[in-house]
Amino acid sequence: MSTTVSEHEGTEHEHTEHEHSEHEHPSDWAYVKIALILAVITAVEVFTYFESVFDWGSFLIPSLLIMMVVKFWLVATWFMHLKFDNPIFSKMFVGGLLLAVGVYVAALAAFEFWA
Repeated sequence: MSTTVSEHEGTEHEHTEHEHSEHEHPSDWAYVKIALILAVITAVEVFTYFESVFDWGSFLIPSLLIMMVVKFWLVATWFMHLKFDNPIFSKMFVGGLLLAVGVYVAALAAFEFWA
């Protein structure tokens, strides 16, 4: 019996290990920390409802918008894995987001000026 070894034997396994080393994802604890940060920001957003405790005044809307953007960025980069993927996916995501915002602004402008 002859034992021949294929020249490609074992290369698939090595290639798979190489792919995993390129895209190292964070630990579970990193995701827990991000979830805790999101929970704290959400608690502050809910706290803004109680005007009898603290009057936000004209600072209310800008602070809510800032918290909204921070939460959106954290979810998009960490939980949608855009932070760890190929940059083309981030560019496509931002392009689609800008297109959606543009269409939304155009629709609002149309209702404001022609309605």
